Amino acid sequence: MREPTYFILTALLDGPLHGYAIISQVAQLSSGRVRLAAGTLYAALDRLTAEGMLRVVKEEIVSGRARRYYGVTEPGTVAVRAEADRMAAAAALVTHRRRPIVATAVMAV
Repeated sequence: MREPTYFILTALLDGPLHGYAIISQVAQLSSGRVRLAAGTLYAALDRLTAEGMLRVVKEEIVSGRARRYYGVTEPGTVAVRAEADRMAAAAALVTHRRRPIVATAVMAV
């Protein structure tokens, strides 16, 4: 799973959000590392909706424009949690590895 997808799904675990709120939440969750442009976000939202990981839960008109609220589906929740487990297992390979002892040779003079 690509990092933007992971953060979009994670942002929606606490409940539905509209596009701008998703962009803000993703930036916050990633400590500013992932910054989504609007076009990138909406392409991802369309793809994730088509894949059944998200659904539109509400639509409203704000200032003459449609605002859609997206929610994560059960398959989306399963996918993001599986990715979190995969990343944790990969991180454990490094964090739980003991640092090898490097022997230094002492030469007698």
